[in-house]
Amino acid sequence: MSNNLYRVQAGPEGYLPPAAASMGVVLPEKGEAIVEGEITLVDEAMKEIGKKLLTAKNPVFFPGPQILWAWKEGVAERARAIKELAEVVGARIIPMPDYRPKYPMINPAIEINPNHPNLTIWHNKIDVCVFVGVHCHFANVALKIIRGGTDCYTIALCGEAGHEDAMISLRDVDLAVIQKLTAVVAELKEVMVHD
Repeated sequence: MSNNLYRVQAGPEGYLPPAAASMGVVLPEKGEAIVEGEITLVDEAMKEIGKKLLTAKNPVFFPGPQILWAWKEGVAERARAIKELAEVVGARIIPMPDYRPKYPMINPAIEINPNHPNLTIWHNKIDVCVFVGVHCHFANVALKIIRGGTDCYTIALCGEAGHEDAMISLRDVDLAVIQKLTAVVAELKEVMVHD
């Protein structure tokens, strides 16, 4: 567990927010997660994700290429599981643009054009967003831009080591983790309805 004082919270943090890693936020080890820059247990992070999504006015899932295309075995099942999770919380789904380089022909006007995820957040009045199936290099830049210019709460469900620039990040997210998260959120929703 880290003793870092820097908190990764909803912004706007400014035109050039520091990378969370440069402020001492570290990626979680296997079996851990990050909540606002602090290492925590995965189960606690899942409950926090549920609270954020269920109390949001306009939660949105942003699936990336790794979940949008059935490029390898198991992806279609994960995509269906994400759709089910989004339905449980009443979230919309906005697919990520295809940001992959187009070799061998590249149109510089398209490929060099920087991404502006903050514009998507502003125009759609999104208060909680979930990145899933987004390549890490793209997610890291987009999460920083969102934190810098919006008050949107960011959640990253990462298939790799997680994202320190997200307010909540789970690592090693596979089908089983998505299904467990859906069960946790559904259970929390049931409790909230009866309170």
